[in-house]
Amino acid sequence: MDSSDELVDCSAVIDSIRTQCLARGISGIKGLAVLFRRLDTDFSKAVILSEFVDGLSQYGVQLSTDDLHRVFHYLDKNRSGTVDFREFLLELAAPMPQCRVDVVNEAFNKMDVNKDGRIQMDDLKVTYHEHAERHPKYLSGEWDLETVLRSFLDTFDNPNDRDGVVTREEFLTYYAGVSCTIDDDCYFDLLMRSSWGLPEKRTATRGT
Repeated sequence: MDSSDELVDCSAVIDSIRTQCLARGISGIKGLAVLFRRLDTDFSKAVILSEFVDGLSQYGVQLSTDDLHRVFHYLDKNRSGTVDFREFLLELAAPMPQCRVDVVNEAFNKMDVNKDGRIQMDDLKVTYHEHAERHPKYLSGEWDLETVLRSFLDTFDNPNDRDGVVTREEFLTYYAGVSCTIDDDCYFDLLMRSSWGLPEKRTATRGT
């Protein structure tokens, strides 16, 4: 098999993994990320072949042994015998068109009040409190404002290590999963702008 055939073949395997993850919902890829972090007992952010195979198997991804080995060796770019699972997960999430990346970054930038590259509780108290105050459990008195905001952060956070911090990478990875379920760029843009209270997208006008 030449290199071009190998690329096509591995792309098909990655597409299959992506499809099986997204069958679990828009957080399916995030769930796989959580599992790989659990397997990363030495905190190297990389997995060896047996961990890679075991992780996908535990998550219910069904592939032949040959396909698993083939895609692992394809992802092992530097032939170290390991795969950086962060890079794998980013590839798995599928690259978003630049227009989608731009609007996701616009939403992140709005929420990141102090511009430190992370969304934390203090940011949300400034940018999201009005939405939080309309949450049904806040209105019923079951949750206080901080609980609502923390619940929102947990949407993006690692369930096994909920540190109350959402990085740009985590934000983009989450929305890459959402993006896979939406075909139309305009609808994705509208969804992001309505969800995050972003201004309407400016369109070029003739003569400007």
